[in-house]
Amino acid sequence: MPIGPFGLDPVIWAPLRLVIAVGLALFLILNGALLQIYLERKIQAIIQDRLGPYHVGPFGLLQTFADALKLIAKEDVRPSATDAWFFVAAPALVFCPMLASWLVLPFAYDITGADLNIGLLYLTTLGSMTVLGIVIAGWASNNKYALVGGLRSAGQLISYEIPQILALVTVALVVGSLSMRTITASQPGPLVNVLVLPFSFLVYFIAALAETNRTPFDLPEAESELVAGWLTEYSGMRWGTMLALSEYGNVTVVCSIIVTLWFGGWQGPGVDALPLLGVVWFTLKVYAFILAFMWIRATLPRLRIDQLMSFCWKGLIPVSLLNILVVATLALAFPSSRVPIAIANWLLVVAFVAGIPFVQRRRLAALRARARATAQPVRAAS
Repeated sequence: MPIGPFGLDPVIWAPLRLVIAVGLALFLILNGALLQIYLERKIQAIIQDRLGPYHVGPFGLLQTFADALKLIAKEDVRPSATDAWFFVAAPALVFCPMLASWLVLPFAYDITGADLNIGLLYLTTLGSMTVLGIVIAGWASNNKYALVGGLRSAGQLISYEIPQILALVTVALVVGSLSMRTITASQPGPLVNVLVLPFSFLVYFIAALAETNRTPFDLPEAESELVAGWLTEYSGMRWGTMLALSEYGNVTVVCSIIVTLWFGGWQGPGVDALPLLGVVWFTLKVYAFILAFMWIRATLPRLRIDQLMSFCWKGLIPVSLLNILVVATLALAFPSSRVPIAIANWLLVVAFVAGIPFVQRRRLAALRARARATAQPVRAAS
């Protein structure tokens, strides 16, 4: 009789595995959103020399719970001029793809909802569905600020999905699989994919900031010119579902993808002796990247919409295509070794990091020359 993991019958283990995966997903999303809101407030306060929440509970620990109760208790208000069905459906269209993403993410050894052999394709498909809910929310609100915010989001998310997917392609080329469990298993010990594909990780990390509407790419919610963007007409738990749960849930999902594809997923010291320890390693790695997202939000200014789109189409997409060409060529030329791919990727990282200041200096010089050329006729006329 076949024995499943932990000595359980496979018939019992299959539904139990799904229950554990769903429980972990709900824990990370619901409780994780409250924890991340508190962490973000405190981290920004520390970086910007402020106190942050401290009134409700010790060290302000209960502030996010008080905010959640306030949102739940608020009246469900819908402006009369909105498109009722689409206005109500938009939060679900934003939340459900994020929740469904956890189906293929492995939390530990053999603890995952489903081991799909196209897991990576499944995740990219769900990631592209979020923009649908945002655009519908902006259009159904019957509000110009919300509509512009939704259209900005459509342009931003669709654009940055391209370099994001191109970065994932290189991982599939090197590992030879689209299964998230297989990709995790291909990174034993300290030999993780970020050492082989650092440039792909860098591109995905930048695109992930834009995909989750995080600073410096938070243009769809630019309160300085759009009030609250596509969320302008939403309040109460609809606002809480779309902003708190969905935004922080999407941040957790993209950080989980980063950890699984480039940092060994649940693998770490002691997991061979105690497989459930993989959940701890997975969570610690995910929250390390969540803290990095928060650090970036507290330090960088917001880009303009033209800068954001130019950086994607003129910068990230061409270098991502070049990266795929280099990785595919070296994978065919050296099928038994990843060292040439690693060397080429590190060289691309150095060239990319060094090239950004060079391009910026040329851009500033061009702007100064244009300003001088514009000022000369004005001076001559005066």
